[in-house]
Amino acid sequence: MLRLSKLTDYAVVIMAQLAREPQRLYTTKALADELGLPQPTVSKLLKMLIKAELLVSQRGVQGGYQLAKEAHRIVASDLIIAIEGPLAMTECSLAEHQCDRIDHCGVADNWQRVTQAIHQLLASVTLAQLAQTQSIKLPWVQIQALNLHEAG
Repeated sequence: MLRLSKLTDYAVVIMAQLAREPQRLYTTKALADELGLPQPTVSKLLKMLIKAELLVSQRGVQGGYQLAKEAHRIVASDLIIAIEGPLAMTECSLAEHQCDRIDHCGVADNWQRVTQAIHQLLASVTLAQLAQTQSIKLPWVQIQALNLHEAG
């Protein structure tokens, strides 16, 4: 199963909160309290998001954190890469990695294409869209609603 880590999920929740009130400076404590997340986790994620240049911080009594750019200019792939690292379905999907089986594999090129498609999809979803309450409309992907009660 493909799944984002809890840290990435929490980072998106934090960024969505910041996107909803872009003029407000949030402290680590305020974000932790409002989102029900552990303060050390929020602090760790804020540092990672600053390093990725998705957030800026202001020090001092009136300080806090804000988005580094408008929410519509930050995309889902930016958020995932900031926490998880480069997007790749397999090791050979990373440009800098090659496996020793590449000559006998026969599927590496197709995995790279799948990785590119996923990256394009994630790059088409903005933080502004993620932060809104209505469902995201993805123009080139048709997603079926899951009925979680029937799963199993």
